[in-house]
Amino acid sequence: MSELRLWLINNEASGSNDTDALTAFEGHCDTCGLKVAHRTIFPKQELPTVAMLEAAGIETVAVFAGDGTINAVLEALAGWSGAVLVLPGGTMNLLYHRLFGDAEMDEVLGAVARGGARRRRPGIIETASGHAYAGVLAGPGTAWGDVREAMRLKGPLEMAAEARAAIAETLFGSMLRVDKPQMGKREGYPLLLLTPTDEGITVDAYYAETAGDYFDQTLALMRREFRDGPHDRLGQADSFTLASTEHEGFGVLLDGEQCQVDGPTEFRLVRCEVDLLATRDDD
Repeated sequence: MSELRLWLINNEASGSNDTDALTAFEGHCDTCGLKVAHRTIFPKQELPTVAMLEAAGIETVAVFAGDGTINAVLEALAGWSGAVLVLPGGTMNLLYHRLFGDAEMDEVLGAVARGGARRRRPGIIETASGHAYAGVLAGPGTAWGDVREAMRLKGPLEMAAEARAAIAETLFGSMLRVDKPQMGKREGYPLLLLTPTDEGITVDAYYAETAGDYFDQTLALMRREFRDGPHDRLGQADSFTLASTEHEGFGVLLDGEQCQVDGPTEFRLVRCEVDLLATRDDD
């Protein structure tokens, strides 16, 4: 069997992407017979284009980075005939676990080298602002994204300042509710989490109605794990419209990247536009 050549894309600022992790990745590749033929350090260097990959004879791109970088790569390679290998280079690695379960990186690389991974186009979320492959956070509570970024890139003083702003926005910002179809409380929630599956988009509503709830939610957010906070599962559908209870715009995190929408916004289930390698069955 010929050696599989990879084009590696990594982001040095991502959560699990330090020198030791990259050295381990290179060692696993050597062990199982994968060759890193080209490498892009994003965002210092521009992402490879489809034309560049085809000219280099590359059929597999490996992305060792967090959700935001993975999003940028998959958007850039939409329509490409090759396949993308998502590796656990971020903090939460949600898309990686969706594709490979709890498998370790060396197990995944071994499966790819043996031809044991298959191509898959999972369901993702589409909005007017872009796509989300791991998930969407929406509502005034998305200011906690600034806290996560401060925890990753800045010191404790900056993190504390961002946390104070996020607390104020969560307590006093307008709430967000689910319309079309209507789900949950009409008075809304401070934070909604949309998670794509192959069968539909799942909606979880996070809240902090009591002092205990707020304490638990704050602890979860400060641990960089939004999903551990107090929440209710509202349901699943192929599309949702989210709207502010005060008829205002609201914040959205698409795979952790922040943007702002002006009013009611539809979130739709669509298929990924490039093949992803996976060992797990569809959701």
